[in-house]
Amino acid sequence: MILESVSLRNFRSYGEAFFPFDDGVNILCGDNGRGKTNLLEAVWMLTGVRSWRAARKQEVVRWDTPLSLIKGTVFSHGREYALSLELPSAGKSAAWVNGIKKRRQSELSEHLRCVLFSPEDLALIKGPTAGRREFLDAAISQLRPRYEEFLSRYLRLLESKSRLLKQEDPRPAPQLVAAFDDQLASLGAQLIGYRAKFCRGLAEECAALHAAISDGKETLTLEYRTVGTVTDPFSDAETIRGQLLDHLESHRAAEMQAGSCLSGLHKDDLEITLNGRPARAFASQGQSRSAALALKFGQRELFFRDGGEYPVLLLDDVLSELDGPRQAFVAGHAMGGQSIITCCEEKREFSGANLLRL
Repeated sequence: MILESVSLRNFRSYGEAFFPFDDGVNILCGDNGRGKTNLLEAVWMLTGVRSWRAARKQEVVRWDTPLSLIKGTVFSHGREYALSLELPSAGKSAAWVNGIKKRRQSELSEHLRCVLFSPEDLALIKGPTAGRREFLDAAISQLRPRYEEFLSRYLRLLESKSRLLKQEDPRPAPQLVAAFDDQLASLGAQLIGYRAKFCRGLAEECAALHAAISDGKETLTLEYRTVGTVTDPFSDAETIRGQLLDHLESHRAAEMQAGSCLSGLHKDDLEITLNGRPARAFASQGQSRSAALALKFGQRELFFRDGGEYPVLLLDDVLSELDGPRQAFVAGHAMGGQSIITCCEEKREFSGANLLRL
């Protein structure tokens, strides 16, 4: 999978811009404020997933313009694809592949997949649960566009249920809350199945990678955690749906009294342990960074396992946050496919790379 070029119109700081990329390593080099991360953000969004920087897609539209346009040319599985993503300042976004409009922008990930590693990802191990959940959601959405559809519907229902529970006059009827729970359980069963399978594969890849980073001195394990009533996340969807309904019913009275959603798979977590101890509580800074590297490069290997091609690796100024041995690990593993790396100065680890000065 090779991203051959990207063109931008009215995206963040860019009015009109065109960037060609080589197979292998591409270095975006320049001072702060030159738009390096903006370009990486555009590439990331061309996979059909949401920006990791913007709460609303309208934030990426250049000031006082009606819409942003991102176009990319991708060579994948022996064919070339022209991808386009239109992001209006108001209204719905739209995506095209080879001039054919797609029903959902998440379908772009069938032709372009990326793994992003930014300095914020170094907090994945010891940071809040929400960060690990967002990591899972973004990764699975690229692998399985249907997952993004289920997730969007689930989150919209959850927001509607939250508004309902907050009503004071009149108080919501239990039957109406139960109707929301029934739909949440059906969608939740699908999401749990996707998450469990992804986490199982990720655990296998991460264990081997972390052993290499730590020179075999540490053992990394990952385990997907969801609501307690789900005894086996690999069960069939109907079994999980029933278990989720039991969970929601047991919390219904407390939620109606509190006026908020107290529990559910929107609080799922990826439990990470190092040598049998919870990494969130006991990992040192160095151990956390090694584990974060294993997560990201494990995701990359899992994408390769699924599609037979490496995704495009995006490294946003992350090398400056790593020590020598970890920089060497990144440099060694970035050579297997195409990568786009931002930095403020040329890196000797990547001599011979395609250098784009911004």
